[in-house]
Amino acid sequence: MEYVKSPLNYTGGKYKLLPQLLSLFPKDINTFVDLFAGGGNVALNVRAKRVVFNDLMWQVPNMLEEFKRLGVQECLRRIDGYIEEYSLSKENREGYLRLRERYNEPFDVEFAVQDPLMLYTLICYSFNNQIRFNSKQEYNMPFGKNRSSFNPALREKFVAFVNRLQEIDIEFAAKDFRELKEDKLGAADFVYCDPPYLITVASYNENGGWGEQAERELLSKLDKLNDAGVRFALSNVLESKGTSNDILKEWTKKYKVIYLDHTYSNCSYHKKDKVSKDVEVLIINY
Repeated sequence: MEYVKSPLNYTGGKYKLLPQLLSLFPKDINTFVDLFAGGGNVALNVRAKRVVFNDLMWQVPNMLEEFKRLGVQECLRRIDGYIEEYSLSKENREGYLRLRERYNEPFDVEFAVQDPLMLYTLICYSFNNQIRFNSKQEYNMPFGKNRSSFNPALREKFVAFVNRLQEIDIEFAAKDFRELKEDKLGAADFVYCDPPYLITVASYNENGGWGEQAERELLSKLDKLNDAGVRFALSNVLESKGTSNDILKEWTKKYKVIYLDHTYSNCSYHKKDKVSKDVEVLIINY
């Protein structure tokens, strides 16, 4: 199967790890729950009868649901419309800021709510094509000067991604992981977690978004899944730049730990040292 690559750029996205990850997943999955789905690289490439795409940043599942509903042609029509209306280019910072201001207005007359395709267009022209919102839920990525645009390669990636969304049985949610009901899942289902990593720094960790309490609560949730006979896999790092995740290391003694071979290249987020070794693992209960 040819993998489709997400047209969203997430720090720590799993595209490069897909061949390893998917080969380690169970072969017979009824419902696949991606609890921290991010850009969707795993959710859209896994073999399962049904996929649940969950991410707490509600704008992302909302956007993907709209991609699926509208289909490729209507999505492209809207994106191209915004590009033309705001004269978006790698150089036109002013046009980008005007579109961002419009998106962040609490009420958009044309759509009555913020158009997810407007958000996606913004992402295409933002710094590093990344997604970030402030505490008021306003999109606040700066302009991606001289680098970011909806170029032919990204357009091709987008088309393949939306086509795949339309091919698979997928539903979207924006729930906290604590809300997952293990009694609603069975032995044929499979839960995958790729949470923020406690010991690495990325945009999601900077505002106290993930700490030791969240870490312990997630591990407790996975124990409950295990007790209910539901299979799971957890992506994480045990060590990063001389820091060790001792909470996780202690917990892994109950389960099987598989060491993965990978270093992220798009993870240059405030980092000088790109070759540092993170010990990335997949922890499974099957």
